[in-house]
Amino acid sequence: MNKNVSDSSPLKDLDALDEERKQRYETQADEPRKFRDYETTEKAGVREFYRINHQYQTLEFVLNKKNEYLPPSHETMGVWEAMETLNTLVDDSDPDTSLTQIDHLLQTAEAIRADGHPDWFVLTGLIHDLGKLLCLKGEPQWAVVGDTFPVGCRYSPAIVYHEFFAANPDSLNPQYQTECGIYKQHCGLDKVHFSWGHDEYLYQVVKNYLPEEALAIIRYHSCYPIHKEHAYAHLMNEKDEKVFAWVRAFQPYDLYSKSEEAPNTEALTDYYQNLIARYFPTQIAW
Repeated sequence: MNKNVSDSSPLKDLDALDEERKQRYETQADEPRKFRDYETTEKAGVREFYRINHQYQTLEFVLNKKNEYLPPSHETMGVWEAMETLNTLVDDSDPDTSLTQIDHLLQTAEAIRADGHPDWFVLTGLIHDLGKLLCLKGEPQWAVVGDTFPVGCRYSPAIVYHEFFAANPDSLNPQYQTECGIYKQHCGLDKVHFSWGHDEYLYQVVKNYLPEEALAIIRYHSCYPIHKEHAYAHLMNEKDEKVFAWVRAFQPYDLYSKSEEAPNTEALTDYYQNLIARYFPTQIAW
C-alpha cells in the first residue's frame, strides 16, 4: 500500500460518543464537556481519516510495516528529545484538543501524578503517545494514530465507523472473516496483529525498560473496541484480562485530562527529565 494516500479531508457528521466519563473531568466550565464526540465536533478530517484507515489497514499492510520498522533501529535519541521532536504534530484523528503533543503528554502525566499513582504510571502517561514520531518519519496519520483493532479476523461492530471496512480487501477474504480468523481462541493478544500505529511501535521501542502493566497501557491504549466495548474477549487470555485493568484505569487520564490550557513546560521539565532518567538510558533506538 502506498503510504502517500491522502489523509486530509474535511469531515462532518461524526457519530460516536464516549460513554464512560470521569466526573471530575466532565465539567470544565458551566456545561459538561464531551470527549471523543464524533457527532458534534467540527474538527476537519476525522471521518475521512477513518474511511482511509479502515480501507487500507490490511493484514498485509500491518506485516509490511512491522518488517519495515521492527525492531526499532532507524535512529537513536533520548525520551525527552523525542517529546520535543514530536511537539510539531497535532493529531487529526482526535476531536478533543488542538494543543501540541507535548502539552497532551504533560497534561496526562500531571493528572496521574496528582492522584498519587506510582512513578511508572506517571511516566507511562508522559510517553504513551511518543510512537506518533512515525508521522515525522513520513507515515500518513491514518497509519499512525486513531483507534486500533485486530486484523486477520472478523471486524467487531464496536469499531468506530465499522461500515468503512466494506472497502478493505480483507473483508472479502473468508479466512480473515471468521470470529478467530488466523488466530486460536484465547491465544493471547501477544499473538494478535493489530492495525499499525503508534501504540505497537512505541511498545517495541520501550519494551525492555518498563513494567508489564506500563507496556500493556502503551500497546493497547488506542484499542477502544477492547478496553471500552469489551470486544475480542475470545482472543484474550488470563494475562490480558489482568493487565487490561490497568489499560482501563489509564483511559480517563488520557481522555479527560485534556483542556485548552497548556501546562507550564518549563516548570515541569526538571521533574520529568529526572523521572525519565530513572527508567531509561540517555539514548534508545527508534
